Amino acid sequence: FDRDPACDKYTQCMLYFKGFQAIQCHRIAHHLWGKGRKMLAVALQSRISEAFHVDIHPAATFGRGILLDHATGVVVGETAVVGDNVSMLHHVTLGGSGTGKGIRHPTIGHGVLLGAGVSVLGNVTVGCGAKVGAGSVVVTDLPCHSVAVGVPARIVKQTARAEPCRTMDQTEDFILDYVI
Repeated sequence: FDRDPACDKYTQCMLYFKGFQAIQCHRIAHHLWGKGRKMLAVALQSRISEAFHVDIHPAATFGRGILLDHATGVVVGETAVVGDNVSMLHHVTLGGSGTGKGIRHPTIGHGVLLGAGVSVLGNVTVGCGAKVGAGSVVVTDLPCHSVAVGVPARIVKQTARAEPCRTMDQTEDFILDYVI
């Protein structure tokens, strides 16, 4: 509610914002997965994917205060862990590496902002308060409070901002001149 300027009321996000609805449905599927009801959890996840175009494995772990802005095309793998107050724009992928056992998906720290079309691949960690620019591909760990862009993502700045997800400004302290 406080991070999306298009949202005027709590009821608006509950009724009409598919990112919020997809996260709440995922929480139910995750609960079922944890209770051993894996087939039911996967069936619910399949329906969530069909209805909202958001594909989150039921075993993936999410913190509180998650914002999936627009949400279309978000994909989160089985062993992914997402911290509190993370903001993801559309077409974000938290994908795996290989078919082995163990942790194959990324860990996203608290207060991270992932721009549109970001792919974070493999067992990597995106540190707390990091900001990843649109279209970037992250394949190595990012330290806390860093700004990364590109393919593959490279750190272009270290920042002291606590949580860039709060302002949702992907250009703040990065692009000095808005005139193109």
